Amino acid sequence: MAQQQNNPRPANTAASGLSTDKAGWWIRLLIWREKHIPDKTFVVMLALIVGIAAGLAAVLLKTLIALIANFLTSRFVTEGGNLLYLVFPAIGILLASLYVYYIAREPISHGVTRVLYALALKKSRLKIHNMYSSLIASSVTIGFGGSVGAEGPIVFTGAAIGSNLGQAFRLTPQTMAMLVACGAAAGIAGIFKAPIAGMLFTIEVLMMDLTAGAAIPLIVASVAGATVAYVFTGYNVEFFFTQSEPFYASRIPYVVLLGIFCGFVSLYFITLIDRIERQFKRLRNRWIRWAVGGITLSLLIFLMPPLYGEGYEGITRLINGDVTGIFNNSLFYSYRNNTAAVLMFLFALGAFKVFATAATNGGGGVGGTFAPSLFVGVMAGVFFAILFNTVDIIDLDTPLSIKNFALMGMAGVMAGVMHAPLMAIFLTAEMTGGYDLFLPLLIVSASSYAISRIFTPYGIYSRRLAKRGELLTHQKDRAVLTLLKMDSVIEKDFSIVHPDMSLKDMVDTIAQSRRNLFPVTDDEGMLLGVVQLDDIRNIMFRPDLYRRISVHRFMAIPPAKVVVGTPMEKVMKTFDDTGAWNLPVIDENGKYIGFVSKSKIFNSYRQVLKHYTYD
Repeated sequence: MAQQQNNPRPANTAASGLSTDKAGWWIRLLIWREKHIPDKTFVVMLALIVGIAAGLAAVLLKTLIALIANFLTSRFVTEGGNLLYLVFPAIGILLASLYVYYIAREPISHGVTRVLYALALKKSRLKIHNMYSSLIASSVTIGFGGSVGAEGPIVFTGAAIGSNLGQAFRLTPQTMAMLVACGAAAGIAGIFKAPIAGMLFTIEVLMMDLTAGAAIPLIVASVAGATVAYVFTGYNVEFFFTQSEPFYASRIPYVVLLGIFCGFVSLYFITLIDRIERQFKRLRNRWIRWAVGGITLSLLIFLMPPLYGEGYEGITRLINGDVTGIFNNSLFYSYRNNTAAVLMFLFALGAFKVFATAATNGGGGVGGTFAPSLFVGVMAGVFFAILFNTVDIIDLDTPLSIKNFALMGMAGVMAGVMHAPLMAIFLTAEMTGGYDLFLPLLIVSASSYAISRIFTPYGIYSRRLAKRGELLTHQKDRAVLTLLKMDSVIEKDFSIVHPDMSLKDMVDTIAQSRRNLFPVTDDEGMLLGVVQLDDIRNIMFRPDLYRRISVHRFMAIPPAKVVVGTPMEKVMKTFDDTGAWNLPVIDENGKYIGFVSKSKIFNSYRQVLKHYTYD
């Protein structure tokens, strides 16, 4: 494990003057632990605790959502519309927004994005209330019909459990980041009963490096989270799926086409949610935001009841071939056997799920975009299969399997939205038991991810932070450079010379300096050029030239100048373009400030990167 240089270990508490007897039982326990339990062993023990706690939190969250939803909708009629759909969703996001505003007192939605932010810029520190606040707010939001998922909140909850446990044991930022990742992995594993997907989530979405030291804690936490879910809810998959129709190799071209289609659906999902939520943020009054979000959400759910909550009931029906079941509780129930109506309804459900999700979060609800991406993916897959089966453009020997393509669509959109193809493949297989479709799941996920990546370099979770320049976990080399500030790498101990100084004065200045580089400025401090010791070495020992040559005769123009405040990534590109090792720094008016060197940047880079690497 990487040792922390700047954060003292618990034993240093006594060394700093605080008596062990007076430090309290907790500090004594920390000191005892450090002496008797190796760090790597202790992290694995904590990973197990985090995994169990996150698994319990996942079970609790799913139970609360189910209890609230069943209580509210158990008496709804199946053969027609239900007016209470116009009321419940708006009440849910109102209650959640009141809880966030008056009790949590800070935004807690977009849980995965907030975990990424904590990993990048808060040394993996999350507050105590984050261990339960998302559970409360999201269970109310989703139980009352909010069209979002529970996965984002459970990731936030699991990560907060890991973070606070790490803070309690005074662990290093590197180790706390590992425990945050363990909590997130266990949350996904527990909510979906998918331990492999939980691990892959931390690797592809949170971008945790899977080193030898990181693999074991992640495995322990993921397996523990899934095991807890199995103990309390039974050894069954999240979505019941039986493959009654085999997959033929002749279907591969259609799978590739589905992947491309899912890639563009993913772009629609990412782009539209981002735009709609930005429009909600422009509404300064939170009551207006709630009214707009509540009315939009309630109307959409009244017209299309499958949008209610996570949408898992609709997903289960479709992956088992029950297409007509999505018309239950709706005004369009009588059209359930009309193929054109089915296609239109599937298209509308996929298209407007994005609006419903954005309205839920924008109006003050708390939930994630994980489940909505699964929902949209299933709709896309079924729509694709029915469309090809109905339109006589291509003569198919046997119709495309609606069940199989529903499953593939789920994986495809998930891969494109989250930029996590491996997680999409294994999560779909683990939570449905559809391992026999592993090859088509691989093809559709890879195709969708490739299309999405061409148009946007970031998935839905990292996109928000990337726009603000606060994303460290992805593309670490570039991200670490964004954390380096110009002020921290500017060196100012250079002796300044002037163009009218004689060679004799220049030699005297060199004798008193420890540098071999000298900035040349005028009387107002404007940078005119530089003098390098190597350039005048052949004349500096000729006394006959001391009074005859002035600095302006041998000074040189620097290959480039860096304006203070320039992003460090651009500074490094300037170094690469010029081949220089030192560059002068000036202000906006051209006045000399100091020099920046490659060696100084590299040293600072290594110090920053060290705090975000777990071995």
